[in-house]
Amino acid sequence: MTTPNPQQPATRQWKMQFTSTPRCVRLARSQVGKVLRNWDYGEEDIDRTVLVCGELATNAVQHGHKRGHLFEVRLTHEDTSCLVEVSDAASSRLPRRTEAAEDDEHGRGLQLVAALAKETGHCPRGPIGKTVWARLALTWGEEAGRS
Repeated sequence: MTTPNPQQPATRQWKMQFTSTPRCVRLARSQVGKVLRNWDYGEEDIDRTVLVCGELATNAVQHGHKRGHLFEVRLTHEDTSCLVEVSDAASSRLPRRTEAAEDDEHGRGLQLVAALAKETGHCPRGPIGKTVWARLALTWGEEAGRS
């Protein structure tokens, strides 16, 4: 288990808490997209980051739900990457990649996150819960939709 590097200077940071419901996963994805557009990210980076956020938020709602507690999404723009952190209130259910069968409707989220991120991990969150995170490399130039 590795943890994000708090020593790295952050040029931008955003966080928001959401009710632990599937509807709020859509809201989290929408808010993340708006923030990244305001930060002038390219569409490819926005799409990948929103997808990762959605997968982690879905897991927080499905596996980390604790009645009366919110989940939190935090974005940190680092020099050449974006750190996505999703925190929930369930301390006993750590993330675990599973091998989904071809016809399974669930079970591929963490594999997808790992494929899109340059690194992933999780750490305890005080006083309760955990944070699951993914660091995504940013693309630059014309391929990212910027000139």
